[in-house]
Parts: sequence; structure tokens; C-alpha cells
Amino acid sequence: MRVLVLHGPNLNLLGTRQPEIYGNRTLADVNDVVAAAAADLGVDVTFAQHNGEGEILDALHAASSQYDGVVINPGAYAHYSYAIADALAAMEIPAIEVHLSNVAAREEFRRTSVTSAACTGTIGGFGATSYVLALHALTALCRRETQR
Repeated sequence: MRVLVLHGPNLNLLGTRQPEIYGNRTLADVNDVVAAAAADLGVDVTFAQHNGEGEILDALHAASSQYDGVVINPGAYAHYSYAIADALAAMEIPAIEVHLSNVAAREEFRRTSVTSAACTGTIGGFGATSYVLALHALTALCRRETQR
């Protein structure tokens, strides 16, 4: 099983950007936690981070032919990118939306996600563990689908 973990804008700044919200872990630290979980699950995981909306769209367009599923943290694009929502909806593979923080407990504008409706599910508020939970959910979903 192959999974793309796609990090959106500003996640390259983890560890220094608002540590009171996002913690002190860097993006490399988050990827290490996810890679360890993927190894335990027997999943091949690829990581990508893009600040640009177009780059995220390109990654999603290519994902269906290369991966069994996607874990995506669209960052702020979650709140207004109908283009990313459309790309997610067009994929032939499942996607799980992830957020490090609990967006429902933050600013009003963060409480709506236009991308989550195009995803199989959404997990947030658990820091790097949100990604691990999403990976477990995606793995279970994909393995269940292949058993049918």
C-alpha cells in the first residue's frame, strides 16, 4: 500500500511558527513520526510539502495513478480553496484531511473547511498524532476495500 502525505502552506515553518498553537516539532519531526507509524503498518509513505495552491493541485491530480490514498493537511487552503476541494473530489482514491490544531476551537474563519467535504474524513487537534490517526484510518479503509 502506498500513501501520499501532502502538507500545505506554511507547514515548512513548523517548530518556529506559533509554537503555542503548533508545538515545537518541525515538519521533519512530524514526518519521522508518520514514517515510523507507516513502517509498523507496512505502508510505503511519500511526503510532499507545497506552499502554492497549483503545486498541491498537481500533486492531487497525479495521486490517483501513484497511490492508494492521501493524507492531506491543506493548511489555510482548507477554508477557501474550491480548486483543492474539486481536485480531491475528482480523485479515485480516498483522502483524509488532517489539522495539527483543533480548528473548531480557533478563529471563526477556521471553523469552516471547504475541502473536508471532498475527503473521506477529517482528523485534527492532536498535533502530529493527527497524521498517525489518519494513516491508521486510511490503511484500514484501503485494506477493507481490497478485501471486497
